[in-house]
Amino acid sequence: MADERYNPFTGRRVVAGVGDSTPAAAQLGLEPPRFCEQCGRRMVVQVSPDGWWAKCSRHGVLDSTLLGRR
Repeated sequence: MADERYNPFTGRRVVAGVGDSTPAAAQLGLEPPRFCEQCGRRMVVQVSPDGWWAKCSRHGVLDSTLLGRR
C-alpha cells in the first residue's frame, strides 16, 4: 500500500487506533530515526556532534538539517 507508514524509531507499521511506544530519548529529540517511515527498513545512521543523517537503501538520505534539528 502506498499510504502505509512506519514508526521511525521501532520500525513497526503505524495502525490507526493502536499505540506504539516511542523511546524516551526519541521523544526528547536526542535519538535519530533508525527505520524508514516509508518502508520500515533499517537505515544506516551517522551521528556527529552537530547533527545526524540516516540513509534508506530505497528512499535516500534524511538529514537533521532538513528537520531543523541541527
